[in-house]
Amino acid sequence: MENYLHQDLTRKIIGCAMQVHSALGNGFQEVIYQRSLAIELKATGLNFDREISMPIFYRNYEVGTRRADFLVEDTIIVELKAVLQLEKVHLAQGLNYLTAYNKEIGLLLNFGATKLEFKRLHRKR
Repeated sequence: MENYLHQDLTRKIIGCAMQVHSALGNGFQEVIYQRSLAIELKATGLNFDREISMPIFYRNYEVGTRRADFLVEDTIIVELKAVLQLEKVHLAQGLNYLTAYNKEIGLLLNFGATKLEFKRLHRKR
């Protein structure tokens, strides 16, 4: 079995997401899963922040802001979706968050499918 950076932490987060998906199933809006995941993360004892706004710069000009759904243990960016199928644009969004927040590892969690889908994201240097 391969070892990944922050593997134990990402496993805990995925476990929390599985608990939420198991209890709620698919079909709810993303915000319902976000609120439920916050409850599960807290119950597990993980520290997190929700929807932290980060400025996005182009040529040293602030051109907007982005908000990742969660920053867990000040280490892992977690982005939630509630769609039938993850698309390349969702992966690109997750990778952009890693760059904007200057973090190496992220998780993309999709609660919209019949089974929880998750993708581990790693920022390219």
